[in-house]
Amino acid sequence: MERCKLFEELKERMYLYQMTDEEQIKKLCNGEPITVYCGYDPTADSLHIGHCVSLIMLGKFQKAGHRVIVLLGGATAQIGDPSGRTDMRNMVTKEFIDSNYKKIKETIGRFVKLDGDNPAIIVNNADWMSGYDYINFMRDIGSHFNVNEMLNTEACQSRLQSGGLTFFEMGYQLIQAYDFLRLNRDYGCKLQIGGSDQWGNIIAGTRLGRKMNLLEGKDPEAFQALTCPLLLTSAGTKMGKTANGALWINKDKTSPFEFFQYFYNRDDRDVEMLLIRLTDLEMDEIKKIMSGDIRDAKRTMAYEITKKVHGEQEATDALTKATNMFANNNFDQAPEHKIETLEQTICDILVACKFCASKGEARRMVDQGAISINGNKICNSMQKLTEADFADGFALLKKGKKQFIKIVM
Repeated sequence: MERCKLFEELKERMYLYQMTDEEQIKKLCNGEPITVYCGYDPTADSLHIGHCVSLIMLGKFQKAGHRVIVLLGGATAQIGDPSGRTDMRNMVTKEFIDSNYKKIKETIGRFVKLDGDNPAIIVNNADWMSGYDYINFMRDIGSHFNVNEMLNTEACQSRLQSGGLTFFEMGYQLIQAYDFLRLNRDYGCKLQIGGSDQWGNIIAGTRLGRKMNLLEGKDPEAFQALTCPLLLTSAGTKMGKTANGALWINKDKTSPFEFFQYFYNRDDRDVEMLLIRLTDLEMDEIKKIMSGDIRDAKRTMAYEITKKVHGEQEATDALTKATNMFANNNFDQAPEHKIETLEQTICDILVACKFCASKGEARRMVDQGAISINGNKICNSMQKLTEADFADGFALLKKGKKQFIKIVM
């Protein structure tokens, strides 16, 4: 990728949303090599599909010759980001975070180079926060934050409206802001990127850095930030929810086959956007794909995204399994949902396996003839499974033509 066209590529591929200064960021993207970073909190033992957009962005910066830093928040994870929350996140132990840190670090290399020329740098903010005395931190950093401004951010507002925001949670923004300052001082980092839901935290870092630079007689424009839009469906909801929870990058949590099936089952209206944002295909090729049969386009999209995250062999295996499944009715690799009793109704099972968000939706799906068991359409949402439904060792539950799951006892 040519560095002089990076900004235009990011814009064309729908990666740009909020920016501190569009002209300055365009110069940084297309000019001489700079250092850019993005942070991820190891609050789970895997990143999920929502993290992929910013990781792909980092990869594009790296290919254009810029130095990239991946910050894993060993310190911030111990607090928990209040952004987008109506309740306080569960506190996790340092041992849990350390274990997650190691697992997540292994997956970073799928998106950015960790060796060779211009390797990515991975840092942990616990390294500089663990020895930072509380009084000194509040004097050095906390004195530059206005509480009224913090309370007006979207992250704080959602918590305040739900009953309260702890002082503990407010510390999250201070630490993330200090991360940017620290990376600027240690590595000359000038740009922070992230998802649009992080704008409040990200902009706090640019403001802190600019204040500190002004006090020290340095260039305040040395701190810039941009966000990418969240990965949303055409209906405006976040992508990444499966029958088993989040769509994880770690194949031990979400198998490559389930990963492939998730994308193949997306709405037709989402296909082009996903090809643009989550694959390496050229824009001309994407236009050509979209001019053909939408089923072929969805298959290509699912394959390319699976290849991007899990590698070519896993993507090929997933495609082969999916093809065999529908051509030969071989459902060995289908995702499973376990039940312990036959007393559950079809309505209960549809909600439990997350095919439907509520019993009301489950009843509507049944009334519309969209639900079947072993190929037999269900007409009554209160119907229960029987032992005869498990003659093959499982009951195959289908929603529409493309969503299915094996119900096992």
